[in-house]
Amino acid sequence: MAGKFEPKVPVQLDPPKDDPISLEELAKANGVDGAKCYVAIKGIVYDVTGNKAYQPGGPYHVFAGKDASRALGKTSTKPEDVSPEWKDLPDKEKGVLNDWIIFFSKRYNVVGRVEGATNFDE
Repeated sequence: MAGKFEPKVPVQLDPPKDDPISLEELAKANGVDGAKCYVAIKGIVYDVTGNKAYQPGGPYHVFAGKDASRALGKTSTKPEDVSPEWKDLPDKEKGVLNDWIIFFSKRYNVVGRVEGATNFDE
């Protein structure tokens, strides 16, 4: 039986990178004008370029070029919830956030970590 959150079609991922990515570099990776499209969760940066949902006009474009930890934990696509701050979320939402990390890590390449991020774990 497949594990939790396994993709329907197997994905061949590159080894995760630990390269520092500045907030400015992350912000530019928003999929606009053919740019790369990155989403960070707890400071870990995932390349979601191949998924149209994160591209301009897609339902998750609000997360593109940002650390979306708080919004993912809250299961929210509201721009005001898109924030790297997650440590004050209730335990249930922290669990949802950790599920998103598992989901992303099985589908998208890790291209680095947000420079100066200290929000990896509690």
